[in-house]
Amino acid sequence: MLPNFRRSEADSKSQPTGSAAETSHTPAFQPRPFLTVPRAVATEGPKSVSVIGADLTITGNLICKGEVQVDGIVEGDIQGSNVVVGEHATVTGSISGEEVIVRGHVVGSVRGRRVMLQTTSQVEGDIFHQSLSIEQGALFEGKSRRTKEDPRTVAAPKSEPIGFVVPPRLPPELPN
Repeated sequence: MLPNFRRSEADSKSQPTGSAAETSHTPAFQPRPFLTVPRAVATEGPKSVSVIGADLTITGNLICKGEVQVDGIVEGDIQGSNVVVGEHATVTGSISGEEVIVRGHVVGSVRGRRVMLQTTSQVEGDIFHQSLSIEQGALFEGKSRRTKEDPRTVAAPKSEPIGFVVPPRLPPELPN
């Protein structure tokens, strides 16, 4: 029986007892909590969590000094100290943060000191990190780059522009 609905001793004595299976204590189902790394406590006081709801679509870049929880759709870049991409969220753009936890779909690069791809995550892009964990079942297609410097400040390698030659234009034909 649930702890909030226990019978008092007077009630349990007046009630007939059930079978042995009903009286034995069965542990309640405890779902596995999402893994997270403990964060340092801020000296200014508690920080709030900015939430992008499941019914919200944002087109543009997001910059947050605290934690960002994305449950909707973001088409743009996200910067925050801690960024959490929810299970049903979609981010099309780069993500940068001290700690980045991905449970949803990300198309773009991920930069963070600690990056965690949890079971339901799908990442299509490169990950720049100091620490990376990928749970069984997570999908990751891209390159993983471990850096000693802060991955949020390391510049992406510049690709050389592709050179091409424009063919010469033929002079217009003169009428006869």
